[in-house]
Amino acid sequence: MAQKVIITAAAAGIGRAIAVAFANSGANVHICDMDAGALAELATEHPEIIGAHVDVTDEAALEAWFTHATAQMGGLDVLVNNAGIAGPTAVVEDISLEDWRQCIAVCLDSHMMTCRLAVPVMKAQKSGAIINISSGAGLCGYPLRTPYASAKWAVIGFTKSLASETGPFNVTVNAICPGAVSGPRIDRVIVAEAEAAGRSEDEVRMDYAKNVSMRRFVEPEEIADMAVFLASPGAKMVNGQAISVDGHAELYHSE
Repeated sequence: MAQKVIITAAAAGIGRAIAVAFANSGANVHICDMDAGALAELATEHPEIIGAHVDVTDEAALEAWFTHATAQMGGLDVLVNNAGIAGPTAVVEDISLEDWRQCIAVCLDSHMMTCRLAVPVMKAQKSGAIINISSGAGLCGYPLRTPYASAKWAVIGFTKSLASETGPFNVTVNAICPGAVSGPRIDRVIVAEAEAAGRSEDEVRMDYAKNVSMRRFVEPEEIADMAVFLASPGAKMVNGQAISVDGHAELYHSE
């Protein structure tokens, strides 16, 4: 029977790769995103993936989308919380509370709100997999990116705590911690970090690569492979884990 999968922020980047990987495995996939252009492009290239324009910080809109998607699929087997934003790039004394809260709302609060909806469904059927996308920044310090790193650390704590609640119901909860993933998002991050640190973009980009033992960026499809595995029977005893997919980042960020 085809898996029923919901993925947040999945019209581009890592989320899109995950959505396509699940669809290619035969799953029924519903996604949401804020980027109308990316949603339209995805719908053209992958009409089998159902997309909706949703702000994941809007509790009512998120619940309405979740309810519609699960009703249309006839249930839920896999939830992937991919929503996240880079947040401000600055020293902490220059970060506004508004910007801090926005980063936390997208990167952390949205995970809680979707899990609050999904967990009762999965507990009742005594099966399911929840996959939260954290970051290498959730495992170590990340100068100039304290809101983002704080949210990603919290995602891991949330994942491990929730796994303890859902394990007795045969529901797994794991976090994937990507390293630097190729694509427009890391390009924007590099531009911001270079500007904040007074360095060239090439220097910052080279630092990201040289701090990984495999000396390259991660491809979005490599994150997707791990997500599909964590939702498979082969991962039925993998629970409460924060799993790095980063090519062995020896130092996540260079000062």
